[in-house]
Order: sequence, then structure tokens, then C-alpha cells
Amino acid sequence: MGGADQPAHPAPAASPPAQAFSPAPPDCNERAPDALALRPPSLAGWTVYVVDAHSLIFQVFHAMSGGDLTTPRGEPVSAVYGFTRDLIQIIERKQPTALLCAFDMSGPTFRHELYEMYKADRSEMPEALSAQIPKIRSVLEAMAIPILESPGFEADDVLATVARMCDEAGARCQIVTGDKDCRQLITERVSVYNIRKDEVYDAAALYGDWGVTPSQVVDFQALVGDKIDNVPGVPLIGPKLAKELLEKYGTLENVLDHADEVPGAKRRQNLIDHREAALMSRKLVELDRNVPIALDWEAARVGGFHEARLAELFRDYGFRGLADRVMAVAAAGAAKPQAAARRLFPAETEWRADYTIVDTLEELALLVSQLEQQAQISIDTETTDVSPRHAEIVGYSFAWKPGQAFYVPVRGPAGSRLIDPRHAADAVRPVLENPAISKIGQNLKYDMVVLRSAGIELRGVVFDTMVADYLIDSGERTHNIDHLAQKYLCHDTIKITDVIGAGKQQLRMDQAPVEKVGPYAAEDADVPLRLMPILEQRLSDDGLVELNKNIEVPLIEVLADLEHRGVSVDVLRLRELSAEYGERLQRLKAAIEELAGRPINIDSPKQLAELLFTELKLPVLKRTKTGPSTDASVLEELAALHPLPAKIVEYRQYAKLLGTYIDALPELIHPETGRVHASLNQVVAATGRLSSSNPNLQNIPVRSREGREIRSAFRAGEPGWVLLAADYSQIELRVLAHYSGDARLVEAFANDEDVHRLVASQVNGVAM
Repeated sequence: MGGADQPAHPAPAASPPAQAFSPAPPDCNERAPDALALRPPSLAGWTVYVVDAHSLIFQVFHAMSGGDLTTPRGEPVSAVYGFTRDLIQIIERKQPTALLCAFDMSGPTFRHELYEMYKADRSEMPEALSAQIPKIRSVLEAMAIPILESPGFEADDVLATVARMCDEAGARCQIVTGDKDCRQLITERVSVYNIRKDEVYDAAALYGDWGVTPSQVVDFQALVGDKIDNVPGVPLIGPKLAKELLEKYGTLENVLDHADEVPGAKRRQNLIDHREAALMSRKLVELDRNVPIALDWEAARVGGFHEARLAELFRDYGFRGLADRVMAVAAAGAAKPQAAARRLFPAETEWRADYTIVDTLEELALLVSQLEQQAQISIDTETTDVSPRHAEIVGYSFAWKPGQAFYVPVRGPAGSRLIDPRHAADAVRPVLENPAISKIGQNLKYDMVVLRSAGIELRGVVFDTMVADYLIDSGERTHNIDHLAQKYLCHDTIKITDVIGAGKQQLRMDQAPVEKVGPYAAEDADVPLRLMPILEQRLSDDGLVELNKNIEVPLIEVLADLEHRGVSVDVLRLRELSAEYGERLQRLKAAIEELAGRPINIDSPKQLAELLFTELKLPVLKRTKTGPSTDASVLEELAALHPLPAKIVEYRQYAKLLGTYIDALPELIHPETGRVHASLNQVVAATGRLSSSNPNLQNIPVRSREGREIRSAFRAGEPGWVLLAADYSQIELRVLAHYSGDARLVEAFANDEDVHRLVASQVNGVAM
């Protein structure tokens, strides 16, 4: 019945969809006979995905900065884009037989008649979002995805009805929602799907989370209540106690009938005093599975896209990146491979490219003289390694006019025509180091580090297409050049596997024929040049020009400096820790085997599951595709029942630290610098945070003794220098306090209180 950010009553659609219906107002106590007769034919073998539309729309709207993406006319379409992208992802990855969308309608429902305060505190839908709902419905109609809704009912009731239909007809049903109310619908065939985590939530997951069965969900919610929806519940009955009560008494009625047996005078009295509120709360959260909906199941099959209409809509909304994905899905669904090459709309101009391999000194001198006359150039390097500190330059690429680019090869197979690496570096250095010649490119941080290792300082960087696209759409899974060329230019780039192969037969770039490397490398300089004006316009439209120019682009050089310098590591200290941790692991292994009564491979989840759940008969709290889960959350909960799980958790913690850091760091030390050169990622985290990889330095524990031991191996690299550890204190909550002006949150920061304890105490209604 909606996530926390959804309004009470969404704006009505501009026009009724093709699959909408208008049944009579409902009477939950007396269902019309024909409603129950609306059973589908046999759907054996079908997989049906039914989407809680408003739940998903709100997710993508807030994930994509509340509407920064706009059409060429300036109309917000971030929610339209994100919602459409997610639907395509479901079709691509899950290949459902049918896909449906359930919408809330404006106006009160039968729940408001039961309790007038139901959802009374919901805010109105933001104008930037309500304006996008008609566009979303238009996309659904063009994709031939049925829109299901009914006056007097919520979308969750429609979801419940479709789930019931699928269950009865033998189909598997996945409910795409973030709403916990839908957990009551779980059966052997019906599950809840979390699209953000790509996780299926079934009965085992429900039990591991709430400790109840699907049939107990409404009783659980009736006891706990829901502040977001104004479902009262019973005061002082939280999730833990509700679980215990239902575990002991089975149903809400039995809990209420035995209220005098519940420990705690206040809780006991609340159960007695709020009996009617609890029973009403159950009516509010219980979903109606008999909404009278008319649904043509054959028409609901995926793939009947109206291509001309989609082309018109996507052109109007500016969704070039999604267009070809939709066509590929349509082609696959229609079993017409030849259609995969078609596009909803073609590139505005034919892709023309004039790429030149510069492999003589005379040609190189001419190229340099031309480069020196340019105000702006696009550059790229081809190398032998993805790690810039370990890479050698294979060639340089340059472009200053779209469609024309040059490649200077300096390394290649024996017999290739090449320029001497030192001669080439000396020739291009004045151009690359001249700040008066503006430089653009894709992932220029990598090129900066590579060039610096070759004795060249890249100066004058003004634009990076990868960083720009990240600012425009940080939620995208990738910002690589292949994706950007397809997204903005409708161009399929030359793939690196076409040049160096893949798998065991993969070559290094300097082992590939120069005639293959040349066009690939030149294109890598050409594409950013073509992308730049498009991305500049998008940055301008989204108000991101200053952020890009004054913060993100200058940061590229700062991160390159950090990567190039690296961090000094005390190898002797790591060896000491390795020996200590090895001994600790041996002692833990012995203790585990003593508790188990036999030898066991602690690293085998299968053997652990056999020991814990079959031999020791501990309860199964969560399941995976392969059997009972033995992850950390499960083991920590089982630790209250038996000492063995706690030892396994401790063993895993030491083993992870040993394998991830203590034994791994020495292997990552550069043989020439004696330092570890991690990659600092500017365009990975959707929140805008920096991260590091190879190795992941930001995740070394800081509060535990073990974390401090590992951190002690990092040293200042120069005599007399010290390392300074600095971090923002609760930066997200501070930003929240600033913008929300919440008096209690501001006061907490002003008084240097433990904000996490404050939030926990208020959420759970307990004293700090």
C-alpha cells in the first residue's frame, strides 16, 4: 500500500489506458459473484511479473535526484526514464511470459471508510513527478503492458488479485514492489521481487526477517502497526515481541485472548485496551484478493510493442539510449534475429570516420605541427595493462575534428611499423603538457597516470565524457565509451574483444596487429569529441556545468596524483600479522572442530549447513538457491542458541582480513615504487562518494582491534611525515539536518550527541 515517500492519493491519469476497467464500488463483506468467476485459464509454465507502479515510480524518481532529467523542451522525465529502464531490465533479464502494472487511483478506498485517519499524513505528490505519470502510462500503452486499476481499491489489492489468479492457474508470479504489505501474498508460486537488489523474497526469507509465516504477516502488522500509513497497531508491541507472541499463540485472536499472560504490565494492558484497534489494523493491512478486474492474459504476453508509437515517444522524451534496447527485446520476443539491427530511430547522420595510422617520423612531425595549432584536442592512450601504474604505452590517439583521428603506434608485434617509444614521447610531450591546448577524452585519470609514468604531465584537461555522463545519470550501471556511444550517438563502437580476443586466447594490446589496434584506438579519441557537445548541453540543462567545471574535472588530476604516488606499506609488519592471524585461525579451527565433534571444512557452506541444521538441528532461518543459508546474519542469530556459530563468524572475520588485506597487500606492491597503487573511483558510487579498488582501502575496519592492526602497516612515505586520517562525521545526516531544519536533529549535532542512538531510540520508541 505504498512506500514511505508516496502520497495519499496520486494524480489521476490524463486518459484511460487500453487495459483499464471500471468496476462498481467494492463491498468487502459481500463480493459480487461475477468477480470470483474471473479466473484465468491454465497458465502452467507461465512466469508473470506484476509491478507496483507507484512504488517503483517513487523509487526511481528519488534515486534520480527528483527529476533532473528533462526532455528537449525542458519537461521532467527522470521517473519516466528510470521506470522504463527498469521494465526493460525485467524483460531482458527475467524474460517473463507476461508483464503487468498496477496503479493506485485518486480518491478514497474502502480502508478510509474503516478508518478516516488511514494515510492521513501522506504528502501530495511532487509536481515534478505528477507531471510524469501520463507519460509513463503512454509508454506502457506503447509497450502493450496492461495497466490495472480500480476505484475504491489500492494497487496492492490489484497485485493481490493477480497473484491469486496466477497461483490458482499454475503460474509463477513475481510481485515487483518495495511494499512489505505484499509479503502476505507469498506462496509456493508467488514471491516478492526486489528489483534494486535483484533478490526474490520468499517464505524462507520472510521467516529469516520477521520470524513469521506468510499467513501470519497481517497479524504481525496488526500488532506492530505502520506509522507511515497511520495503521495504529498496539503501542509498545514491536517486531521482536510480535514475532514471539505469534510464535507462541499462532494468531492475532489467540494473542489478544491470552493478553493477560504477556509479560510486562504496560504491554499486557495495551493488548487489552487496544484489542479493537488491533483487529481494525488487521483489516487495514489485509489485501483484497478479489478485486473485479478484467484481464486478457494473451494480450498481456510480453513483446507486442507498438514500435512506431514508441519511436515517437522516445524521440519526444530524448530516450535514445533506451530505444535500441527496446528494439532488441522486441526482436528477441518475436524470434526475428534480423530485426535486432533495426533502431526505433536512426542516428541523425551516417557514421563516417577517417582514421590514420601515423607510423613514420615524417608523418609524426606533421601530426604534431597540426596538433600545436589546435585550441582543443581529444586524446587517448592504448596500453598493455588496465592498471595504469603497471601499464606501458602501446600508442597515442588524437582527434580535433569529428570523424577524423590519428593513431601513433609505439609498441606492437615483431615486424610492425612503429615509432620508437622515446622518440614518440618526446614528440608529443610539448602538445600534451601545453595547458593552452585544451584536452578532452574518456577516463582521462587513467591516461594521466600512464603518461606521468612515461615522463609526460598531461595538462589542460577541461572535459571527461565519462565523468560528465556520471553527473548526468549517476544511477547508470556503466559509463564506458561503448555505452555512451550507443546511448547518445546510436553508434556501435569497435569492441576491444574484436582487437585482442577473449578468454585464454586473449592478447595484450601490444601483441595485436597494428592494423586492428589503429581504428579501435582512433575511435576512442573520435567518440569523446562527438559526445562532448551533447553532454555539455545535458549538463547545462541539468544545472551541472559549474559542478563539472569547478569540482569534478579538477578532481581528476588530484586523484591521478594520489594514484600515481600510491601508499607506503610496511611489509615486515604485514608478515608479522600474517603469522599471528594464521595462529589465531588454527586455534579457532581447533575450537570449532571440538564443538562439532569431528573435522570439518569451515570454508564449505554445504558442510557447515549439514553440521548446523542436520546434526545440531538448529533452525533454518534463511534459504538460498542451493540450500539453507549460513551467511553472517544467520550465524549471528544462531549464536544465541549454540556457541559454534559465533566461532564460525569469528573464523570468517579473521580469514577475510588475512586473505583480503594482510596476505594480499604485499602482492600488490609495485616492484619499482615499493608502494600500493589503488584505483580511486570517481564514477562508481551512485551517491557521489569516492571509492577505491585493487585494493579496496576504504573498507579496512577502523574501530576493531584487528582493523587498527592492519592500518598500522600503512606508513608515511617520507621521513618526518605523518598520515592524517580524516572523515566527515555523519555527512548525510548533517546534510539532512541542514536542508530539513529538523529541530531535534540540528540540536543533536549542536550538542555532539550520538545521532545513531538518537534515531534508533526515536524509531523504536525507547529511551536513549
